[in-house]
Amino acid sequence: MNEASSADALGKDERAELLRLRDEVTTLRAQAAGEAAGVPAEPVSRPPHNGLRWTAVTILLVLVAVLAVASVTARFTRSQILDTDRYVSTVAPLGSNPALQTDITNQITDEIFARVDVEGLTTEALTALTDVTNLAANAPRLDKAVVGLAPVLTSQAKNFVHDTVSSLVRSQQFEDLWIQANRAAHNALVAVMTGNYGLSSVEVDQSGTVSISLGTVIDRVKSELAGRGFAFADKIPSVDKQFVLFQSPELVKAQRAVRALDKASAILPWLGIACAAAAVAVAPTGRRLRALALVGLAIALGMLALAIGILVGRAIYVDSVPPDILSPEAATAVIDTVLVPLRTSLRAVAVLGLVIALGAYLIGGSSSATAVRRGYGQALDFVRRSGSGRPPNEVERWAYQLRIPLRCAVIGIAAVLLMFWRYPTGLVVLWIVIIGLLALVAIELLIRPARTSAAATDAMPASSP
Repeated sequence: MNEASSADALGKDERAELLRLRDEVTTLRAQAAGEAAGVPAEPVSRPPHNGLRWTAVTILLVLVAVLAVASVTARFTRSQILDTDRYVSTVAPLGSNPALQTDITNQITDEIFARVDVEGLTTEALTALTDVTNLAANAPRLDKAVVGLAPVLTSQAKNFVHDTVSSLVRSQQFEDLWIQANRAAHNALVAVMTGNYGLSSVEVDQSGTVSISLGTVIDRVKSELAGRGFAFADKIPSVDKQFVLFQSPELVKAQRAVRALDKASAILPWLGIACAAAAVAVAPTGRRLRALALVGLAIALGMLALAIGILVGRAIYVDSVPPDILSPEAATAVIDTVLVPLRTSLRAVAVLGLVIALGAYLIGGSSSATAVRRGYGQALDFVRRSGSGRPPNEVERWAYQLRIPLRCAVIGIAAVLLMFWRYPTGLVVLWIVIIGLLALVAIELLIRPARTSAAATDAMPASSP
């Protein structure tokens, strides 16, 4: 029973390794016996060195990591930067961000007072009022010092305008205007990233500045001020104030890279899969599961490198935006919101890599993996109540014979879903992983009787005297 249970815990590769070790022990004993009898020993064949194979595997693993990073970046570029609907849905929450609302309120207020000389108009009005009152015979005379109240009144007027703008910016009406403005400005973002400046696109300057128009918002502010009795509302001209959303010289320099990533976004994932398959195929016989585990780790490490790169790039961007263009709080809110889909995608691919590595490890030949499988098998026996050792049926025999293709199919489908899901969220990744694990457990439950029967059959010759 002990040998049967040990054979039950051994996989195909482990059994082959055990037989090889037995043959080697038999050969060594025969050589020792021959030397004792005076027979010269035959040279022992040593396993071939696989340095070239492992070198090729290492190169392919580096390519897998690089292609994983490029694939995630390319898909982010296509789905977020070049897809108007997706871009608008990404930046829509910024319309209710307090830091951005404060920045927009301050800029609109400053723009209005830059276009309208409220202090000068107030001074003229007070001067005219003083002169007219002092000329009237029966009217009380006004001191010329009244004219000096113009700065105070101007300050009060600016506070009034600021409050009016702030109430509009914090309303649902502004969120709708924000979405409309971003949709209209997205052509500019596509233009700067692809270099295809159309007639309907707003050309972005060489400093890499992408702006949205606040002209419609200012028109709404003008109407609000007029409705509240602000005397100088009619003096506000129609102005197309641009609110800077991004500003980075690297944006213009990245045009060529973005065009290349856009064209390669459909090819890069397949190249990554091909390199992963090649790494497993090139690995020495008996070490292919280890190579598959290394493929998963390479993918996860690639995503870790991408995450670090995002953190560094984010810090550089926030530090490079001038405070007079965008406050640090607003710049942080913008870049963090835009990077949410990229971070979600890299986490999904990192989970995929870890699942592949863990799966390859658990079906490998290490002692720890064997112990885990033994405990897993005992748990399956408990679930199936298969301790009676009933013979397997035809379906169970068929599933046992095709167990490796079935496992690969489940893992492959999960990998393809994670890699090619249009916009994977954290919940999507979680459900794909859970369903994949449940499918693998179901396969193991199905093939367990046939595995037990086959292990008992293989153990019979070893237990015979």
